[in-house]
Amino acid sequence: MTDTTLTGGKPVVARFCPSPTGNPHVGMARTALFSWAFARHHGGRFVFRVEDTDASRDSEESYQLLVDVMRWLGLDWDEGVEVGGPNGPYRQSERMDVYADVARKLLDAGLAYKAYDTAEELEERREKARAEGRPSGYDGLHRDLTPEQRAAYEAEGRQPVIRFKMPEKDWTFDDLVRGPITFGAENVQDFVIVRANGHPLYTLTNPVDDALMGITHVLRGEDLLSSTPRQIALYEAFAEIGVGDGSTPRFAHLPYVLGSGNRKLSKRDPESNLLGYRDEGFLPEGLLNYLALLGWSIDAERDVFTVAEMVEAFDITRVNPNPARFDLAKCEAINGDHVRLLPTEEVERRLVPYFQAAGLFGDEVSGEQAALLAAATPLVHERMGKLTEAVEMLRFLFVDEADFTVDETDAAKQLDEKGRAVVKAAHEALGALDDWTTEAIEAALRASLVDGLGLKPRLAFGPVRVAVTGRRVSPPLFESLELLGRERSLSRLSAVL
Repeated sequence: MTDTTLTGGKPVVARFCPSPTGNPHVGMARTALFSWAFARHHGGRFVFRVEDTDASRDSEESYQLLVDVMRWLGLDWDEGVEVGGPNGPYRQSERMDVYADVARKLLDAGLAYKAYDTAEELEERREKARAEGRPSGYDGLHRDLTPEQRAAYEAEGRQPVIRFKMPEKDWTFDDLVRGPITFGAENVQDFVIVRANGHPLYTLTNPVDDALMGITHVLRGEDLLSSTPRQIALYEAFAEIGVGDGSTPRFAHLPYVLGSGNRKLSKRDPESNLLGYRDEGFLPEGLLNYLALLGWSIDAERDVFTVAEMVEAFDITRVNPNPARFDLAKCEAINGDHVRLLPTEEVERRLVPYFQAAGLFGDEVSGEQAALLAAATPLVHERMGKLTEAVEMLRFLFVDEADFTVDETDAAKQLDEKGRAVVKAAHEALGALDDWTTEAIEAALRASLVDGLGLKPRLAFGPVRVAVTGRRVSPPLFESLELLGRERSLSRLSAVL
């Protein structure tokens, strides 16, 4: 059911509008999540468009990564790139005529003007303003040029930018996260909306798209807070020239995400790389759960919840405006909780691409591989925090014997002279077994190593575990030996000797 209480009767329309520059990062995903959850909570629409007007930084590869990541996260959209809609196109590079038309209307209405200042002139006047203790923004020198003055500048070969004419008043708005915010008129000077080469800037394209796409709520990062009064002024101007429906969106500025050293997490920080989490075996459910905690919580006593539960409970006014620190250990712990919440059959299905990436499975999974994975997954389901950990724990079952290796560090600790003596006794005990089952294997090894050699279980089974799995950390030993099979198990024990 649509909730229109925040929009004066209109359906909620929220958006996500990243730029395709570099790899997607976790701060971007947190913004997308909050915007999506807000729209879904209120029964509204979610728009996914792409701001790709900077040809020097944008790339088609990054664009595709954005689409892939949104699909992986499960943040579906009602209109936008790839799915279309009534307000397309949804890539800014395909909307240049739209921005040119709006800029022309602003000029014709006297709400914007051409400014011919050179970079050197601007910097000289800014330095003087700073020296005199005045704001160093644009001083409006070219606001009211006569036709003769403009002609003279153009005769010099100067190419003008287009600046928006800011109304000389203070700007106050009610931020849904931070409450009432006021910017004094002296701190919001005229700003450029179109470069001298005719290319529109974010300052124009973003509010134009919001107006034409009927966006009612803008959820975005705190770093864009200072641009809000400029955008509000543009929305008011759009109402005068008939762009959009004349309304102004509500704003919510989300807190910074901090990394190590309590500094703002940047794209260059390893923990910021969103694709890295996918490749490392994080579940989208687990990652979204943790990202939601960066500024919001479902309950003071509860950290683990589903995406559906978040949507049901999401209240933008409960987002904490203070910076949120990204804690990788907690992110992994919450992901592990979500792994354990999945049915074992679903974990098995999701493991397949990681076994393929590791070269253990081909493009087609054989029936034997599928059966072995189905039998082995329950052994590691409760033990992993990430899906890639299952690959490492179960590698010994799927690797070709010629490629099987034993971790050198683990071998040094477990397969010394005493360890090899344990392996020898295990080889003899298991070699005499006719019934190769978990129960029979356990009985034989306990009788030989614990009772026969008088060893504690940890000392008895550690060398055997390293010999047959290659690692000290593995699934339960007796079940592992059964799955590995008699021939391969005895062969690996023999290899150590």
